[in-house]
Amino acid sequence: MLTRKQYELLIYINDHLKTKGVSPSFEEMKEALGLRSKSGIHRLITGLEERGFIRHLAHRARALEVLKLPENAEAGNGTAPRNAFAPKVIRGQFKPSTARAARPEAGAVELPLYGLIAAGTPIEAMRDNTASIDVPASLLGTGEHYALSVDGDSMVDAGIEDGDTVVIQRCDTAENGTIVVALVENTEVTLKRLRRRGDSIALEPANKKYETRIFGPDQVQVQGKLVGLIRKY
Repeated sequence: MLTRKQYELLIYINDHLKTKGVSPSFEEMKEALGLRSKSGIHRLITGLEERGFIRHLAHRARALEVLKLPENAEAGNGTAPRNAFAPKVIRGQFKPSTARAARPEAGAVELPLYGLIAAGTPIEAMRDNTASIDVPASLLGTGEHYALSVDGDSMVDAGIEDGDTVVIQRCDTAENGTIVVALVENTEVTLKRLRRRGDSIALEPANKKYETRIFGPDQVQVQGKLVGLIRKY
């Protein structure tokens, strides 16, 4: 799933390609989305690449190719559709996992299944009203937990594949080298390995196709750490 800004940028790029036959410049994308800097556009493009929605064409300037659109995409006229993105969510608070009733016969606990869907909103406040998943109780420790559906291949070398479900323990700090759910500049939620480099924080992918991104300490908020993974065959 995409954040609001990722969705807006993807639709804008797609419409620009259709109407003008060339990808928009970073300056055009920045103006269309109302962002203050081109670095924000770079982060959005990186997120779209990781999720398989766009790709760069080699040896061509301003060359982006749209590979797919979300199912709810609505074509526009070259401007970002600011009101088209409407994920079905409700706002609320976590219930501690200790308060959820385990199912003795199955040895499972029902966890809320969250998605990477809301820009600027802490992941714990976003919940599909109907989505949940049964998780083996053995994967859970103390504290609060939730599950996320993985979208993209940026963590494949860590054994996390597109379509997997990861089990996350809620926390706001994590040790160096931990795979975390991170909220970046209140605009993007991502699953990456956390590295501290002096006063900076690095979010490392586990796929050589993608680059490590460096942020200041105030730009990244840890929202949980990986404690388990579920894969369906």
